[in-house]
Amino acid sequence: MHYTFQFADVFAAWPLLLKGTWTTLQLSFLAMLFGLVVAVLCAWGKTAGPKPLRWLINAYIELIRNTPFLVQLFFFFFALPAIGLRWSPYTAALTALVVNLGAYAAEIIRAGIESIPKGQIEAGLALNLKRWEIFRFVIIKPALRAIYPALTSQFILLMLSSAVVSVISADDLTSVAANLQSQTFRSFEIYIVVAGIYLLLSLAFSAFFKLVFNATLNYPDRK
Repeated sequence: MHYTFQFADVFAAWPLLLKGTWTTLQLSFLAMLFGLVVAVLCAWGKTAGPKPLRWLINAYIELIRNTPFLVQLFFFFFALPAIGLRWSPYTAALTALVVNLGAYAAEIIRAGIESIPKGQIEAGLALNLKRWEIFRFVIIKPALRAIYPALTSQFILLMLSSAVVSVISADDLTSVAANLQSQTFRSFEIYIVVAGIYLLLSLAFSAFFKLVFNATLNYPDRK
């Protein structure tokens, strides 16, 4: 079998690929930011909140973790308009990513919180700190330090999973690749380049998270 590689059409479309890459980066960073906020709030509610709140959070986590992300995406983009809530593909994609990450990261953060020795929490109570102050000053930083590798792996997985949003015509990298394929019919070349871009993004995210860890969490244990 003989195949002649022709990357000219792919490289000629570099502005579109760059735009798609930028959209993927935007979606990923915003979803990470807002998803982490949701996860921290859910983890706090699940460990320290009242029973009704814990039940609600558990229901949310189980629902998201036991349904496909594609179904969740379709719910926000196709189902909600039936009750009058219409979103753009970008907004629906971002919301679905935030909701999905929030559920998965909440369990990771909860595990980190529960790994904190009870003696530290009791010491905070003895100092008359409020529960939110204990959570902020005593629990969250050591917990993040313990769960950082798992959490950043979830972030990278989120970035790679964002390729699914192309099915609702969000202008991410995979959507741009599909459009180029339909115009040039150079599937092999296009998806080689796109796979390489996703690989570079994953490596860049890993390097960025390592820098963040070294700058903020990688402090020596005090005796």
